[in-house]
Amino acid sequence: MTLPTDSHVHSEWSWDAPMGSMELSCAQALDLSLPAIAFTEHLDHTVWTVALDGPHASDHLAALATPDGQLTPPKFDASGYLEAIEECRERFPELRILSGLEMGEPHWHAAAIAKVLGAGRFDRVLGSLHCLPLPGGDGFAEPPGLYEHREAAEVVREYLAEVARLVSESDAFSVLAHIDYPIRYWPQQKAGPFELSAFEDEFRYALRATAQSGRALEISTRVPLHATILRWWHEEGGDAVTFGSDAHEPSAIARGFSEAAQMAEAHGFRPGSNPYDLWGRVD
Repeated sequence: MTLPTDSHVHSEWSWDAPMGSMELSCAQALDLSLPAIAFTEHLDHTVWTVALDGPHASDHLAALATPDGQLTPPKFDASGYLEAIEECRERFPELRILSGLEMGEPHWHAAAIAKVLGAGRFDRVLGSLHCLPLPGGDGFAEPPGLYEHREAAEVVREYLAEVARLVSESDAFSVLAHIDYPIRYWPQQKAGPFELSAFEDEFRYALRATAQSGRALEISTRVPLHATILRWWHEEGGDAVTFGSDAHEPSAIARGFSEAAQMAEAHGFRPGSNPYDLWGRVD
């Protein structure tokens, strides 16, 4: 089986990918015989609190944060990134290289992201939700920080409700990234095993809103998307899917793609006429 395009890859142009390399990622994509690769670099504007110690702490993030853990994402160099894309296209003519962005909370930062989108062509634009407000409105945090202060189930439900707002309030992106993002960090010791069925209504609501907005759903393989969520996506009218490794270093390109492609086919999605197209729904 020919592997699908990896539509969610980060390189050195993403502020949180110190091991990223656009050039080495292209070489890896060729080694894997991928039809295409999309460099969807982070475009973030939400200031949030990061962990300075503990299991989810990162030396790289801590170095960017203030002493109390406040992180302001560095500005994205759109012109430098687009120049690097063109250089890689010249160096790897046999590989289709797509430009792109992963925009965090785009419905909260419409003016700022519009300015970046106006800098050039971005072929594959993802919308993602990484943060939610902390209790009492005291800033923002990603799921690991939220789970420290709130019931885990409440965090997941609020996340999925905010996903529905994201897709209804922003038209700046075409693919919803990692709808299952909070599950990556589910605090099993505190909350017990994650039970997907307990959140069926909330997932279906977010998936239905996404489908009605005409967007594609990403099948993320960083933590493999549960097959049940893909079934719900099809049942709620989802028309298309993409595949994303969310790789932050070249060795992670297209991880788990063979299994993900088989799952997509089993749930009614097939490749497009071109190997770098989205996979469409087959009824």
